[in-house]
Amino acid sequence: MFYCKNSCLIREYDGEILRIEPWGQNALRVRSGFPPFEQGEDYALLPVAEQASGIHIQTDYATICNGNIQARVTADGRLEFRNAAGKLLLKEYVRTRDDTTQFCSALGIPGRQYKPIIGGDYALMVRFESDPNEKLSGMGQYQQAFMDLKGCTLELAHRNSQASVPFVVSSLGYGFLWNNPAIGQVTFGKNITQWRAESTKGMDYWITAGDTPADIMHQYCAVTGTVPMMPEYGLGFWQCKLRYRNQEELLKVAREYKRRNLPLDVIVIDFFHWTKQGEWEFDKQFWPDPPTMIRELRDMGIKLMVSIWPTVDKTSKYYDEMKEKGYLVKTERGIRTTMEFFGNTVFFDATNPGAQQYVWDIVKRNYYDAGVELFWLDEAEPEYGVYDFENYRYHVGPNLQKGNIYPLCYSKAFYDGMRKEGKEEIVNLVRCAWAGSQRYGALVWSGDIHSGFSSMRSQLYAGLHMAMAGIPWWTTDIGGFQGGNVHDKTFRECLLRWFAYGAFCPVFRLHGDRDPHVPDEFGGPLTGADNEVWSFGDEFLEIFEKYMQTRERLRPYLRELMHKAHTDGDPVMRPLFYNYPDDPNAWGELDAYMLGDDLLVAPVVEEGVTSRAVYLPAGTRWQEVSTGKWYDGGMAVQAAAELDTIPLFLRENGSLQRSVFSLLFKG
Repeated sequence: MFYCKNSCLIREYDGEILRIEPWGQNALRVRSGFPPFEQGEDYALLPVAEQASGIHIQTDYATICNGNIQARVTADGRLEFRNAAGKLLLKEYVRTRDDTTQFCSALGIPGRQYKPIIGGDYALMVRFESDPNEKLSGMGQYQQAFMDLKGCTLELAHRNSQASVPFVVSSLGYGFLWNNPAIGQVTFGKNITQWRAESTKGMDYWITAGDTPADIMHQYCAVTGTVPMMPEYGLGFWQCKLRYRNQEELLKVAREYKRRNLPLDVIVIDFFHWTKQGEWEFDKQFWPDPPTMIRELRDMGIKLMVSIWPTVDKTSKYYDEMKEKGYLVKTERGIRTTMEFFGNTVFFDATNPGAQQYVWDIVKRNYYDAGVELFWLDEAEPEYGVYDFENYRYHVGPNLQKGNIYPLCYSKAFYDGMRKEGKEEIVNLVRCAWAGSQRYGALVWSGDIHSGFSSMRSQLYAGLHMAMAGIPWWTTDIGGFQGGNVHDKTFRECLLRWFAYGAFCPVFRLHGDRDPHVPDEFGGPLTGADNEVWSFGDEFLEIFEKYMQTRERLRPYLRELMHKAHTDGDPVMRPLFYNYPDDPNAWGELDAYMLGDDLLVAPVVEEGVTSRAVYLPAGTRWQEVSTGKWYDGGMAVQAAAELDTIPLFLRENGSLQRSVFSLLFKG
């Protein structure tokens, strides 16, 4: 049975209620479930005003249109989506005997399959036909080196260095958001696309049609939110290491940057500066006077960022009260310990509004009121000691059904807290995100990655997929987090290449746990070797300084890119096809990207090379920054890539001038 309700098309059959409605420009939201399924939670989507739609109901099918997209659902419930020109974008995969198409089959495979969980809800599988020539990008951050996700299977779950952000952009002209925070899996096969939720109450996805990837991104960000405006300190250089052990050590580093006249916008205090996990306060033995320290940093023009963990030690002073109030993550079975790291700890339940307020009140009292306005929200997945997702339960429901929303709620707690204090330009450095996290000031970094060229290459793709998933603020630990020995020649080369790449990322941040470790005479847990730009010798420092000063010269350009990310949702860094969607080669497996509209960046991600091939998109001419040579687009060129050179190309008639890079390149 089809009927209209307000601007929605609804089909009811055998208990299933299928609801299709306009949700933003050129977009539809599709939900289904079985009573008492409530279709009231918006998850990643922002509420929208009721929109007019064109609905037509016939005997054997019905259609609903919203701008450039149309959905058609047959009497037996099969869905397909087309754009205004009639081009097929997406169609449910159905293989049953009563199928009236060429796919009539004895397989008995429906497009939407609800498998009841005995005593619970449903395991859900949603299937779509696959175009083997389609190119796909987005989905967040996975540790793999493929630009095209076609043929990939991705876990819909968060882990340390993995952030599942289930929005994908297709070369066919659509964007698709799986608006379901359940643990699951997606397969973008050549023969079929399958989305799976391990446990859920119903189906919820959003689809939009656009003529270009930029159209799709703008429409997506209009309904999920954009980042705040990046503050000025986000455009410069950030210094971090594992870990500064005390107040004087940190101030000594900051003073040295100023003595050397090196640009520095942010310096970071990493973990275990606190008394105990879950007490969220400076250990006064090592950080005796934070307000005075922060004032001195401010006088030097440096912002302080402080690490926050969601872990609560069972022996900490707030544990019993938080447990009593229901502010801690629960385990379904066994002892309630969700992580073991220098103590038995339990994560605070960021999905609980009361827990959000409780933790923020402590953080405000101990950090914000002392002058800390930048927070590093670590362990945001959260990083379970054992990733048995079915064994954890949140305030909003079991982890299997709701788990992927945790990092969004974690960022929201700090964003809301600072907004109440009157701040608008809010940045939270966070190790994980979900769809919509961007609107809460989430600056995602790629986790505890290995220090090596193969890992660096994976981060290049991870950052671009995050950008296409609607998360424009992204960064890495320059040099990787773990395994980098400061005396190892290969690591030092990798660090230099990574630093050059980092200078052309949305945020330019040096961090890592360097070997060999330094004995900590202060009694702390872990302290890596020195990780400041002068720690690797004068030859490296000279090259590092060139990139730091070039980053300073890029501030006006970066400020403009950050403004576009804030207003429209345009990624700061983006795959070549974002700007050149009509060039088929721009959709290929390319290890280069655009920083804004005008600068093509081609990082060196292999050891020992002195040149590399770079594809220049068709439709414009390009100037190689290091040589001044001009090339026509639509071809690959061999670019110089000596140890102190990152291949860069300027778009003809763009806003950037070659003179901006004169510190890096002579001539």
